[in-house]
Amino acid sequence: MTQIHPPPSMHPARPWFMWAAGCSLFFYVFLQRTAPSVMTTELMRDFGVTAAALSNLSAFYFWSYVIVQVPVGVAVDRWGPRRLLSWAAALGGVGGFMFATADTLFLASVGRLLVGAGGGVVFVCTLKIVTDWFPPYRLAMLTGGLMMIGMVGGVAGQAPLAILMESYGWRTTMQAGAVLAMVLAVAAWFIVRDRPAAAPRGETGLSIMAGLGRCLRRSQTWLVAAYMLFLLPPMFAFGSLWGVPYLMQMHGFTRPDAALAVSLILVGWGGLAPVVGWLSDRWRRRKPPLIAAAVVNLLTMAGLFYLPNLSAAAIYGILMVNGIFSAGMVVSFAIGREHNDTRDAGAAMAIVNVGVIGSGAVAQPLVGWLLDVHWGGGMAGGVRIYSQDAYDGAFWIFPASCAVATVLALLIRETHARAQIDPS
Repeated sequence: MTQIHPPPSMHPARPWFMWAAGCSLFFYVFLQRTAPSVMTTELMRDFGVTAAALSNLSAFYFWSYVIVQVPVGVAVDRWGPRRLLSWAAALGGVGGFMFATADTLFLASVGRLLVGAGGGVVFVCTLKIVTDWFPPYRLAMLTGGLMMIGMVGGVAGQAPLAILMESYGWRTTMQAGAVLAMVLAVAAWFIVRDRPAAAPRGETGLSIMAGLGRCLRRSQTWLVAAYMLFLLPPMFAFGSLWGVPYLMQMHGFTRPDAALAVSLILVGWGGLAPVVGWLSDRWRRRKPPLIAAAVVNLLTMAGLFYLPNLSAAAIYGILMVNGIFSAGMVVSFAIGREHNDTRDAGAAMAIVNVGVIGSGAVAQPLVGWLLDVHWGGGMAGGVRIYSQDAYDGAFWIFPASCAVATVLALLIRETHARAQIDPS
């Protein structure tokens, strides 16, 4: 990266508006990611599906998100973020509208695929804006800010969305979200600019792929991506899908109250992510937040599922603490970037993000399948009802995965906020 400040012809505030455009789109991405958690009953009823089928429908978002990560990381290093960001946002809007109007499970799944593909482009392109237009010492803080805006979108996709659904239904509400994505796509086209010479003249596709190969040959890149894969099942399978029905059935919460409780994970995560990023940049330490995120995830998930006679206040507290400490994961993008060459920034962060989204792609179907395996035959209004035994038979995945993430965090090498290339 040879240029980190705007050229004289550009207003100094312009990079901040570019970053804000990407953040606004990430708001929509996270809203779509968490929305199924408050409409599980409606989706299972309207499409006549089981827990496993519903989990697969939700996970289509994650699979397409994963698939585009590495190609987009390579493409954005070559061509810059403006065109990719705008067209991806429009694709997400089309997918959102298709999902909202689908009368078959197949069309709804295609809609989720399109939304996920568009969302996967947004995150990488926004991080590319950060690396192109801001100094390196702001990387973790701005990544944390991006996460915070995403979490606001995730919160909007839970309790507020549940309230809107009560008045307008899930289809009309999701159609309005698709219109928002189209508006943001147009805004991104006019606001975002590519850094001059985003790819050096004469760079070829083969040299770009060589950069991807360099990232993949470094063991630390794999460790950081694997850490994210095992850390985030509680967020994506519990927080984004099964947390709301679990709290309603096992603890007697109303749907808005259950959505509010689950959204506290996102509130804590999003609110603390910029602070954790800033402190990590200031203290030049990356590992402590990663270790804390894994350990507290393990403890809070185990406490939520295995402590007896939890009150509503205790559940709220456990989920808030989980979110606050989960904010430590934000530095994974910085440490993954610092273990790779500056010229490979887009590819490195895309690989780490494969671990992030791969977590949802794997965990959601796995938990849904385990719920169906342990289903006792209960039905209500044409929808399967899962017992405590069924949830116990599926939710052990969450503390177990966090235990693996703790081990991986200990194996990741500290960079002290400096590029330290792993020769392996």
